[in-house]
Amino acid sequence: MGNELEKLFADKMAVIYKYLIKIGCSRADAEDIVQDTFLKAVIYLDAIDSSKIDSWLFKVALNHYYDLCRKNKRHPLVSVEIESVFNDILAEDYLPEKYCLDNEKRKQVSRVLEELKPTYRNLLVLKYAVGLSYREITNIVDVNEQTVRTYLYRARQKFRDIWRGFNYE
Repeated sequence: MGNELEKLFADKMAVIYKYLIKIGCSRADAEDIVQDTFLKAVIYLDAIDSSKIDSWLFKVALNHYYDLCRKNKRHPLVSVEIESVFNDILAEDYLPEKYCLDNEKRKQVSRVLEELKPTYRNLLVLKYAVGLSYREITNIVDVNEQTVRTYLYRARQKFRDIWRGFNYE
């Protein structure tokens, strides 16, 4: 396989890996899922519509993750990033009080995200946790950009409503 194709897939797989970690997948499972997704892409490359490759890769990886969750009888959860916790602790201006407050805020955000319907949760994670642009999200979820913008607006509104309902303000 050519180096250009490998680079293309490597970039896409890095985004998928990051997303899987953000939704609670272990690093080992995320690596396996990304590897399996890449293998399926190579096998079915001729059958995949090139304009929909991003969404195809994302859906294959996400379905694999959901199958793994069902097999292990656990629910997908938005994760609290362990590295960010350690980076905070190792920072020179580290204050234990700040860490506790940040950790509590992460738990609150995770709790609110779990209350959202999966479509909204996924869009918020792609936009704000993974840091994708509207266009990149559009390619992954295979809907037009205006729909992504509308759904993200609704997701933010619903997130605020649930946040206020939990009295986190």
